[in-house]
Amino acid sequence: MLELFSQEEEPYIPNLTNGELHYYPAFLNAKEAANLYHELYNTTPWQEDKITVFGKTYDQPRLTALYAIDPTPYTYSNITMHPHPMTKSLLDLIHKISDVKAHDFNAVLLNLYRDGKDSNGWHADNEKELGKNPVIASISLGEQRYFHLKHRTLKDQRLKIKLKHGSLLIMGGEMQHYWLHQVPKTTKFISPRINLTFRKIA
Repeated sequence: MLELFSQEEEPYIPNLTNGELHYYPAFLNAKEAANLYHELYNTTPWQEDKITVFGKTYDQPRLTALYAIDPTPYTYSNITMHPHPMTKSLLDLIHKISDVKAHDFNAVLLNLYRDGKDSNGWHADNEKELGKNPVIASISLGEQRYFHLKHRTLKDQRLKIKLKHGSLLIMGGEMQHYWLHQVPKTTKFISPRINLTFRKIA
């Protein structure tokens, strides 16, 4: 069953099997979201890494940057990133997220989707450094993009959310064991989107 969330201002908490998801479409107000978008777009040291899929190497279809309190490198999808020191703006966001979901986040992975060709394929945030049942908090800025989720084994368990500028999405519980998520490509002409995914790296 495909469920599509309408863009209301109230929190959205779907009843999922083997997972917890909370979506707050108005986590940041319009001014906060706009200021943060422009700051991150213009000051982040964006990088484009290589990714190997089925033996072929490509440019990763988005730009990224990692910030963390601890300077320990972080590896995902065979990409090792060396974090930049956490900025005041990002630390302020961690404190603001903690008012919604108490968690000791210590790192944030930023993704810049430059246009509709940039994407993120089906995956789970299940690296061992994130622990058994990681909590992932995701803030979206800029262009709205669809966020797809599907259960690994229950084919009728699917979800699609159009992530709003200034919104917060939190995944927890057993989500990363049983669910996959993606941001698919689109042929529509769209503006850039920045996504910040906060996590705790052991």
